[in-house]
Amino acid sequence: METKEIERILDQLANKEISEYKVSKEQFMDFRQLLIKRPDFKHFRGIAEHNADIIYQYTDTARS
Repeated sequence: METKEIERILDQLANKEISEYKVSKEQFMDFRQLLIKRPDFKHFRGIAEHNADIIYQYTDTARS
């Protein structure tokens, strides 16, 4: 997955253009590397699914 595509998806989540995005096990490390660099990182919630897929959502309240 390319950096620009990941950034676009994270921006769409933050802007509430999409409510969630599913990341496969193979995409996870690339996705996470960019996610943790964001200043709003704590607003993202990852929900683990079967087969190591993660569904990311953006929350209004940052986690502690």
